[in-house]
Amino acid sequence: MRIAVVGAGLGGVAAAVGLHRLGHEVTLLERGARLREAGTGIVVMPNGLRALDALGLGEDVRGHVVHTARGGLRDRLGRPLLVTDLTRARREVALPAMIDRAELHRALRAPLPAELVRTATPVERLEPGPTGVTVISDGSPMVGADAVIAADGLGSTLRAQVFPTHPGLRRTGRMDLRGMLPRPSGLATELLASQLVDRRSGAMFGLFPVGADRLYWFTDSPLHGPPPGADEARRQMLSLMADWHPLVTTLIEATPPGAVYVDPITCLAEPLPSFAAGRIAFLGDAAHAMSPDLGQGASQAFEDAAALCGHLAGAEPADVAQRFLRYDAERRPRANRMMLAASRQSRLTSRTGVAAWLRDTLLRAVPSRLASRQLAALWHA
Repeated sequence: MRIAVVGAGLGGVAAAVGLHRLGHEVTLLERGARLREAGTGIVVMPNGLRALDALGLGEDVRGHVVHTARGGLRDRLGRPLLVTDLTRARREVALPAMIDRAELHRALRAPLPAELVRTATPVERLEPGPTGVTVISDGSPMVGADAVIAADGLGSTLRAQVFPTHPGLRRTGRMDLRGMLPRPSGLATELLASQLVDRRSGAMFGLFPVGADRLYWFTDSPLHGPPPGADEARRQMLSLMADWHPLVTTLIEATPPGAVYVDPITCLAEPLPSFAAGRIAFLGDAAHAMSPDLGQGASQAFEDAAALCGHLAGAEPADVAQRFLRYDAERRPRANRMMLAASRQSRLTSRTGVAAWLRDTLLRAVPSRLASRQLAALWHA
């Protein structure tokens, strides 16, 4: 069966590899001049690792599982609020992997033959017909396919075409600043795999190890107006977090400017009515762009890819629409629940004033064992 995958991000590449291994005739279309993934670190949650295992892509990623005993939420000075026992969570369901985003992209695309990839091919629209879909690029038909997987990301043009009345994206009013740097000697390890929150400003700082010798950090803070450039955002964070745990500003200052990225946090304004429309299916951020608060963006895309491959195994062209409906029935309820959960987590961690003081008081009363069990339950599905 001829399948076009539009978008060569992490989810699109994973789906293309899985479908190719099933024996389908796959074409991966990417608007960029080459296959690449820029950025910093990325977390792959245990549920995402299981999805990669189902695609035969999990082995390399599992070598990057986070090895630290504790995580959770802390206040701006590093004092525990909600402690999770990651050793217990690992016994129940496994631990997440933390990996360089570019390294992960290279590992996922390695099994895909180069001749299946067309770069510098921006897809403008799709033209569905009675027996297939024509992919239009630069005003001309580019590919005829029996099925199309729309994995064209956060600002998906195909989502806007297929669902023209959907409101699209909305900004959450928050900003994400993130970076990677070599791991300093003598690092205070109690902050690893933790997120620090400040009830005065509603800002957050998170820190994770990437392998044995690098660190990934991120901030989540209020955004008023258009997002600043990386240098200005960095200055703002250094000022905002000047009286936090001293490691916070030390790491931000030590990160090379070229390794710092800034983005407004954006998600779908409302869930899509369907992840499938005839012979077209949506995957990843194109289907369920969510806030990063639970670290589930990539993992949900990998679940999409694994589910699509499962439903298209042995499929013939005449089966596509029905198989995509089954995919929608499997994935949309779970992905939408995760979108809502991420929004709830964002509201929890960004509270200020009395509401934040009450949050901190209640979090300190939660036993570590219960917090670890709830974390494992989130990763288990």
